[in-house]
Amino acid sequence: MASPATADSDQVLVETNGSTRTLILNRPKQLNALSSAMVTGLMKCFTSYEEDNGVKLLIVKGKGRAFCAGGDVAEVAQSINNDSWKYGADFFRTEFLLNYIIATYSKPQVSLLTGIVMGGGAGVSIHGRFRVATENTVFAMPETALGLFPDIGASYFLSRLPGFYGEYVGLTGARLDGAEMLACGLATHFVHLNRMSLLEESLKKVDASDPFAICGIIDQFSQQPSLKESSALNRLEIINKCFSKRTVEEIISALEQEAPSVADEWVTVAIKSLRKASPTSLKISLASIREGRLQTVGECLRREYRMVCHVMRGDFSRDFFEGCRAILVDKDRNPKWMPPSLGQVHDGVVEKYFSKVDDPQWKDLNLPSRPNHGRRIVPKL
Repeated sequence: MASPATADSDQVLVETNGSTRTLILNRPKQLNALSSAMVTGLMKCFTSYEEDNGVKLLIVKGKGRAFCAGGDVAEVAQSINNDSWKYGADFFRTEFLLNYIIATYSKPQVSLLTGIVMGGGAGVSIHGRFRVATENTVFAMPETALGLFPDIGASYFLSRLPGFYGEYVGLTGARLDGAEMLACGLATHFVHLNRMSLLEESLKKVDASDPFAICGIIDQFSQQPSLKESSALNRLEIINKCFSKRTVEEIISALEQEAPSVADEWVTVAIKSLRKASPTSLKISLASIREGRLQTVGECLRREYRMVCHVMRGDFSRDFFEGCRAILVDKDRNPKWMPPSLGQVHDGVVEKYFSKVDDPQWKDLNLPSRPNHGRRIVPKL
């Protein structure tokens, strides 16, 4: 039977089966969007179980039709408006610390990615050792449409996808299915939905922390699905040609040049998404992913924390608040970005997002010393 992870919240439930602990994200009506209480609850679980010799394996899953649709940015934006940007900074500080603990965790974690996996949901799963996708999995990093950027350490794992596929996924907010997740390396396994409960039951009987033993069990249930003919991964040479360009403007121009000779829908959708996204978000996202290529997961999270604090404060743009208004509050889906064009977002402003926040009460993200430096992303193309 599942019990609350902490006394003050039933938003994370814990099932105990021998030496396995199953963490269940329990806000199904909100598609398990991560609240402050959930992040705190998960942090307590991960830190205490790492020290507990009686716990050898963690399973993470969501209740209902989503694994986790992201961080509860509406809650964050509302709290900033009512209180101050420091609430948002505290939320992201704890979330990014949790992402780092997961990325460097000493015990195996198996995330069962049924349904929606977006934003913050990727942060509590993609950094873990095993990520099991299925036929109803929908993955996306949709932040540029919201005036934000792919955070939660995404500049680490997106920059390690094949070629420049990470730039494509991070800038356009493209939705990937389970087969695409496996092919590009975001998932480690693909298991059909009707076998997912059998896999979970098998994992609950495990009494080992050996990743090879865990992997062997998942392998017994996993399959190698075929990519759909329409998948953008089948056109990786075009993605590399376009998304390797130095600037967002050049990326869009390259896509528009390819569009007449490529009948694929993904090109048209990508151009439309880029045209509609926040110009500021697009530019800082591209710069972030490019920086991430040469950084550890800890360095990526530290830099992203600086970036998100500047976003919360509205230091150089208030697009995040406008995006929340248009997409989550009024739902008119017609944000008025400022500045409104890519040409008005200068390189000097983009660089400022990577700088320390000019506030005596602000501190850089302080991460504990850990033996690991993040997971390897292994594409299966």
